[in-house]
Amino acid sequence: MSGKADPRPAGDGTTSRARLDRGRGALGPALELVHTGRAPTRAVLTAELGVTRATAGAVAAELEALGLIRVDARPGAAAGSQGRPSHRLEVDEEGPVVLAAQVHADGFRAALVGLGGRIVATTPSCEAVDADPAKVLGAAVDAGADLLRRTGRRCVGAGLAVPSAVTAPEGLALNPLHLAWPVGAPVREIFAERVRAAGVDGPAFAANDVNAAALAEHRHGAGRGARDLLCVATGHRGVGGALVLDGRLHTGSSGLALEVGHLTVNPEGRPCHCGSRGCLDVEADPLALLTTAGREPGPEGSLLQQANELIREEYADPVVHTAAEALIDRLGLGLAGLVNILNPDRIILGGLHRTLLDTDPDRLRAVVADRSLWGRSGGVPILACSLDHNSLVGAAELAWQPVLDDPLAALSGR
Repeated sequence: MSGKADPRPAGDGTTSRARLDRGRGALGPALELVHTGRAPTRAVLTAELGVTRATAGAVAAELEALGLIRVDARPGAAAGSQGRPSHRLEVDEEGPVVLAAQVHADGFRAALVGLGGRIVATTPSCEAVDADPAKVLGAAVDAGADLLRRTGRRCVGAGLAVPSAVTAPEGLALNPLHLAWPVGAPVREIFAERVRAAGVDGPAFAANDVNAAALAEHRHGAGRGARDLLCVATGHRGVGGALVLDGRLHTGSSGLALEVGHLTVNPEGRPCHCGSRGCLDVEADPLALLTTAGREPGPEGSLLQQANELIREEYADPVVHTAAEALIDRLGLGLAGLVNILNPDRIILGGLHRTLLDTDPDRLRAVVADRSLWGRSGGVPILACSLDHNSLVGAAELAWQPVLDDPLAALSGR
């Protein structure tokens, strides 16, 4: 669809059909605007698409007919406002969903996620991960399929987030270090096979968990509105990073970009799984905090949960306080190097790093500003990730993408 206004007045059914035909190229962009909350009204949609009000109305009506959005033609006017309020647009809460699964070192979880990044239903976290990826992914898909049966929702795809670099387009997990899975496990293929076997409709996708989290936060959370967004998170073990450049997830030539966990932040530090020493991966994750504080990991709860609770409940203990400061300094050193290289306009932190930021934001920001060239010129905003289960939501975004690209083709088979 061209962005030019339609000079012809609304007329008979032939004119309406012609307008809709011209507008079909705008269905995907329109859906993405509503999906990300950037077009709450038809007036905003009209302006963002650069089309006439009538064409925007036809596009919105088509998306509503597909069961993707709802159009409120009679919204209440705000107090003190003048004129007729514009039609309100929102995702259809009863519309289709995608099946999302996340695997991490301490378990896995499945969920159903609708448009707008809304989690419709979720399973409890399973706290065991088998060394055979087929068993884990099969169990996650079965749990998600059970949610679909119980809710009766239409499924249009499936997405998987795993704590490993994942090649594109093959979908191989190249470094599932904390899962005891074989290097190069074909996780996308295994996941897709289990999805088909469970009778779940739609294509299946797989990605690194922090990449998925960054995508979700950029569309629905703390990263919304950023152009060049850096996301760094601890997960349950290790440290991962992701980059959104000019609004698009940057994965490199084969899906392996931004392995930030293997930046050296303590040259004399702990041996890393990659063969080096003092990497962010082993110097600033939950196990590192527990170890630095002299605490043995307990049998109850994930390492991430134990580390978060240690800071929240015992930060006044001088040993815990010192350990947290050491992790903040190492994290800040790593972030400063990334700022020098990438020059992001926003940084968001997840997992234990979010807790460290909340606990002592001034210290972390000071380290980044002091150690980075661009930080000294005004500072880079450092924010906490804001979405619960953002890797799950991001896994769902992978599966929603074909619908966002072409809603008509994805849902009607045209």
